[in-house]
Amino acid sequence: MADRSLRGMRLGTQSLQSEEGVEFSPRKKSTYRTADGTTFEVVFAADAEVPGTWEPPKSGQEGVLLDFEGKPVVSEQVEAKVPRSHWDMLLERRTRAELEELLQERLEFLRARRGQQKIGA
Repeated sequence: MADRSLRGMRLGTQSLQSEEGVEFSPRKKSTYRTADGTTFEVVFAADAEVPGTWEPPKSGQEGVLLDFEGKPVVSEQVEAKVPRSHWDMLLERRTRAELEELLQERLEFLRARRGQQKIGA
């Protein structure tokens, strides 16, 4: 019995699925060029926003997006908002004098609750 081999499909090496009747989503190719002049293509979905730069896996350099004529695409840089801290947002709502007054009120409340004149004493 051990002399016989299995007949039919080779297990794990071939898929039983076919591409028959499969409709692929629309795609577009974008061409990029690195600083050393190497060009490469990246495929994106047709409705995807194409980034202005892309890093190819082979060289690791940053490539710039090219238009149909082979010239680099100049992208409009949007002015980024400066992140605000909690302190900045607090100062938009209250003045420094109001904050000092609130601090004193809160310290008095804590001192009264603890039954002490000073915190940490």
